[in-house]
Amino acid sequence: MIAIKFLRQGISQTLLILVGIAVGVSVIVFITTLILGLQSNIIDRTLGTQSHIRVEPPREENAVIGVPDGTLALRIDEKRGQRLRSINNWIQVQSVLDTLPEATAVSPVVAGPAFARRGDVIKSVSLLGIDPVRYERIVPVSEDIVAGQFRVGAGNAVIGRLLADDLGLEVGSKLRLETGDDRHAIVTVMGIFELGVRELDLRYVYVDLKQAQSLLDLAGGVTLIDVTVRDLFAADVAARRIARLTGLKSESWIQSNAQLMNALTSQRISTSVISFFVAISVAFGIASVLAITVTQRTREIGILRAMGARREQILGVFLLQGGLLAFLGSIFGAALGYGLIWSFNRFGPKLFYIPLPGGLLFVTMGVATLTGLLAAMVPAWRASRLHPVEAIRYV
Repeated sequence: MIAIKFLRQGISQTLLILVGIAVGVSVIVFITTLILGLQSNIIDRTLGTQSHIRVEPPREENAVIGVPDGTLALRIDEKRGQRLRSINNWIQVQSVLDTLPEATAVSPVVAGPAFARRGDVIKSVSLLGIDPVRYERIVPVSEDIVAGQFRVGAGNAVIGRLLADDLGLEVGSKLRLETGDDRHAIVTVMGIFELGVRELDLRYVYVDLKQAQSLLDLAGGVTLIDVTVRDLFAADVAARRIARLTGLKSESWIQSNAQLMNALTSQRISTSVISFFVAISVAFGIASVLAITVTQRTREIGILRAMGARREQILGVFLLQGGLLAFLGSIFGAALGYGLIWSFNRFGPKLFYIPLPGGLLFVTMGVATLTGLLAAMVPAWRASRLHPVEAIRYV
């Protein structure tokens, strides 16, 4: 009865704070989901065309000859140019990488510069010799084929759409690939892809692994090994482990996309800051309503205390009120947030889809309810500490 009496007081104030809580919770749900969806879209677009980790031969350094102690020597040490080299014992390295629990896909690649010629037109391209089955697990090129099919084999090639347009190529056309020193090959264009990245669509030419080895004079070798890991944001840890195990240069996407990582981190921080201040505003709203209720109902509290109500009961009433306000407001807020997400996906600009993470609604509702209980602590404690005589005399 005590709880019912208090909950019936200040209906207009209660409705206003319920609306405030609902709006706050919906903002937290929508903003969090929007940022997560945006980050996922950016990562998919960025990593959809590259591996998580690139394993390459270590850089070549000049060997400096030592001089006896006490000898004055003039040393001129210019940086050494990096040749196109194969990874030593790459098959064994690949086997080691295949056994790593954090690795989900491993693919050897032969990558190097080449020229694509058709008639009098010559284009500088990036030649990639791949194992199609393994490489597809790293970069699913077949999903971005706009003409023909992803068929990489002896005498076949798959090229980017912009390169095909510049050279006037179609599926079935012949293309001459040149790498210097009279090494060349005539290939048939079996597919044309569009990855959505101009530089890749203009430069990439996929051929068979053995054909690339022959064109780049790397018989039996590969220039890099691509690796995909389970946890994207732990790729740098996996890269350091690979470097220790193999002694090779291992670079994660986090290192090669430092600016992107900074942007993602900034987005996460901004989301946390927004959520924090929204939660603070909700807490102050609940606390202010309960504080006003305590002030307005001081005489009633004194009467209840004089009739035998214990401090714990008064404390429980106000905590219950704060918890119920937050809980009911969070329910309406979760429903409103879900509606905003649905509306964005259905009627929004459709630049990307924002999925609702599992459990986000329940976590947000739980946090909002806990915030309501914490916000009610001070007014509830103040109400429970009122002396019956002083409260009854309160005007």
